[in-house]
Amino acid sequence: MLEYARWKYILIAVLLAAAILFALPNVFGNAPALQLAHADHSPVTSAQADSVVAYLKAQRIPYQGFYVQNGRLLVRFSDVTDQLRAHDAIDTKYQDTYISALALMPLTPAWLRDLGLKPMPLGLDLQGGLNLLYQVDIKSAVSELLQTYSQDAGRALAEAGIPTDGISVVTTGGSAVPNTVRIVLAPKADVAAAQRALTRPLQGLTFTARSTSSGTVLEAVMPQSQLRLRENYAIEQSITTLRNRVNQLGVSEPIVQRQGNDRIDVQLPGIQNPAEAANLLGQVATLQFRLNDMENNPLEAQQTGNVPLGDQLFTDTSSGFPVLLKREVIATGDELTDATVGESTQGPAVNITLDSRAGENMLRTTKANVGKQMGVVLITKHSVTSVVNGKKIIRYVTKEKVINDATIQGVFSDRFQITGLTLGEAQDLAILLRSGSLPAPIAQVGEQIIGPSLGRQNIKWGITALVIGMLGVLAFMAIYYKVFGLVADLVLIANVVLLAALLSMMHASLSLPGIAGIILTVGIAVDANVLIYERVREELRKGVSPQAAIRAGFEKAFSAILDSNITTGIAGLVLWIFGTGAIRGFAVVLVLGIATSMFTSLMGSRALVTLMYGGRKKLVKLHI
Repeated sequence: MLEYARWKYILIAVLLAAAILFALPNVFGNAPALQLAHADHSPVTSAQADSVVAYLKAQRIPYQGFYVQNGRLLVRFSDVTDQLRAHDAIDTKYQDTYISALALMPLTPAWLRDLGLKPMPLGLDLQGGLNLLYQVDIKSAVSELLQTYSQDAGRALAEAGIPTDGISVVTTGGSAVPNTVRIVLAPKADVAAAQRALTRPLQGLTFTARSTSSGTVLEAVMPQSQLRLRENYAIEQSITTLRNRVNQLGVSEPIVQRQGNDRIDVQLPGIQNPAEAANLLGQVATLQFRLNDMENNPLEAQQTGNVPLGDQLFTDTSSGFPVLLKREVIATGDELTDATVGESTQGPAVNITLDSRAGENMLRTTKANVGKQMGVVLITKHSVTSVVNGKKIIRYVTKEKVINDATIQGVFSDRFQITGLTLGEAQDLAILLRSGSLPAPIAQVGEQIIGPSLGRQNIKWGITALVIGMLGVLAFMAIYYKVFGLVADLVLIANVVLLAALLSMMHASLSLPGIAGIILTVGIAVDANVLIYERVREELRKGVSPQAAIRAGFEKAFSAILDSNITTGIAGLVLWIFGTGAIRGFAVVLVLGIATSMFTSLMGSRALVTLMYGGRKKLVKLHI
């Protein structure tokens, strides 16, 4: 007789029941929805949700349902027309309170949502949306770090009383990016004292000294290892900043990942305002707070072109008048901890919160300069693409403008307001500052807008391919292996349910390559059953009893099934670890599918066959 441990039956039953529960949310589909989140990141309460819905009722905008999940309000609509009307109405009334985004809302029943169960998110190719590709200006990131080194070196030499004839950042040794701080000492300067003074500010750089006709030249070269660390930092920090900005847009399930050496791939599934998103994500913006030069005439400096030493000439964007600001920076946008939109007596404002170090510096400055003026400089960088000799050339343009120039009315430190902006400017500036500044300019080198109709067509084709493929396999197994083929069919269906449950638990995005992975997994699972059944047939041809043939078939096929799945799994894991985008999506499904097919083929199939034939004492023939 065939025997199978009772605990294995229990394990299989529990896992299948759990898999059905976790996979169940995927069968209900999606509907157009509006997602609302507080601009200050606080969770939306039930009372606030009721207030928003009551406003929609007052505006005669029909909705199908709503609920609060993860601190965000989701309102469902029957069609896209009502969704867009609601979006415009919400933005008109609650533009300072909520960040609203167009989305697709799962039609999962409330009892499943209460259990925390959600369907698999759909990828860009199935849901539609926006795909952006950015290139990071690594050269600029390294150059900015070396500029910081050069400023620190200048201060150290000045404090030590060592004169110089110039400090600059240059490229040496055939490097593709700037890698050297060059310091030209005055003819009578003490070289040894200069090197001692530069040991701390230029720590980690390699010093060389050479004599020239104009004096001694010290060159501090950044090692290749440090250059690579800086380049990687620029990429990783840019990815973090872009993710923060995507979160401000309210997009659900975004994908922001590195692609190649200096590129970042951004996928925004379901987004329906691509122009606004692309404009916001690619901006490089930061602030500088500087004191006005109250002793010199900015109009005279503008007319003559003679800017006083230590000053910089700007034009106030609100008034159009020239402004002279000191080059010394009190605080920068990198030292911000928060930025929100608010109101002031002068209109829309951005509420600024600085970190402790910048707050102390601001406190000292305002104490000593009450009644004087302080300017706020907005620095933006953007890419300009041009074609030269048939080649696309990307160059980066920096713009600096004074967005606020006001009198210091009192002493303040880490909390204050920036005024003189329109509401739209204040909202964009707050998002850019709150999400962090990009460490280097980025250029958009690719954009692809995928419409929802294409996504629906992809879903239809993908599901059609999956259904046809599975029906073909199920029919072949039932005809060729008879009763055992029907067992294999049940195991294959269980395998797909288990795989869907795992993907839902991991919240992995399903894309077209993922559907291809599911179809391939069905083939892998069939292959395991074929090996087992052929072994059973082989044992029967040797004259072995049916129950012994079943036992031998499962035991002798195990090694071949294990070997084939391990080799396939290794390839899948490599693709999972090193692949990106569609390749990684395929690899995730493939690796999980190998695990589920091993379980269903070896344990599930054996459990069913044992239930059917294990208790028969006079078993003469197997329908295989």
